[in-house]
Amino acid sequence: MVDKIFLGLVFLGVPLSVIGSLMHWPSVIMFIVYCLTIIALAGFMGRATESLAIVMGPRIGGLLNATFGNAVELIISIFSLKAGLVGVVLASLTGSVLGNLLLVAGLSFFIGGTRYKRQKFNVFDARHNAGLLIFAVIVAFVIPEVFTQNMSESSTMSLSVGISIILILLYLAALFFKLVTHRGVYQHAEKREAHEEHEEEIPEWSKKKAITILAVATLAVAYVSEKLVHTFSEVGETFGWTELFIGVIIVAIVGNAAEHASAVIMAYKNKMDVAVEIAVGSTLQVAMFVAPVLVLISLMYPTHMPLVFTLPELISMVTAVFLMIMISNDGETNWFEGLTLLAAYFIMGIGFYLL
Repeated sequence: MVDKIFLGLVFLGVPLSVIGSLMHWPSVIMFIVYCLTIIALAGFMGRATESLAIVMGPRIGGLLNATFGNAVELIISIFSLKAGLVGVVLASLTGSVLGNLLLVAGLSFFIGGTRYKRQKFNVFDARHNAGLLIFAVIVAFVIPEVFTQNMSESSTMSLSVGISIILILLYLAALFFKLVTHRGVYQHAEKREAHEEHEEEIPEWSKKKAITILAVATLAVAYVSEKLVHTFSEVGETFGWTELFIGVIIVAIVGNAAEHASAVIMAYKNKMDVAVEIAVGSTLQVAMFVAPVLVLISLMYPTHMPLVFTLPELISMVTAVFLMIMISNDGETNWFEGLTLLAAYFIMGIGFYLL
């Protein structure tokens, strides 16, 4: 049912995006069309990546998921940087961290918890991810804020570039650790068997079809994203939204919509390891790969983007990280813990709306 809706949105949304931009339809209408089209295209990218992961094995599959998991948001952010909207990009990165740790994990735990009293997931993964979350968000994002208080603009960018390179290298090392040197080391025998069964799944699409759909969907997302970015200022004025709110809430939700849906569906099926991996893994991708890559890409444009967030953004991200670690560190969850995460997200959402 969802697949048919996405298919309809793609076949309707892409032509409307082209016609609307050529005929200069009102920005608010086009903003809605672009957002729905990107969400539908992201769904197809997710399905193509899943098919490739089954065909090409778990290692390459993991790498593909890492690469395309946040591809939509990365594309939107690159066009935002090109347009000089550094505030929107930093806010969308904040929104991704908050959205994944509080909204996605919260919805997953809550919806899964309404079906099962206790849901368990790999406690070793949870503890490994906790350390990485503290490093990626608290060390790498707070340090630039503290050190750049009395720095010149060029020194701030130098520090941001240095931190970005370290983050990317550590992220690649984390992938190598998880997918190669320590793959399956912390899994129980029964989980390893379940994993092997999972590998024998039949892919939805063939390798050739999946690659073709992935390539076409990525190109379509790139086109629609560029158009979407140009509607931000007018939409913001119409609804009274700030650049910060558009980035933190709107861009983050649109960019990660397909991933959000996948995590909730997995939790509903009691596949909590996958749901938690999507929520936390995606956060780590954003903090350790997407954000530093955007800092390096911004060097090609007139407006450079330092890795320096505003105080409300930083405090929100640090709070989200600690709350998620405290809730997930025991390797099990329930609906009330999910509700707690959702409550934190809505409190922060109201704060960003009123800023």
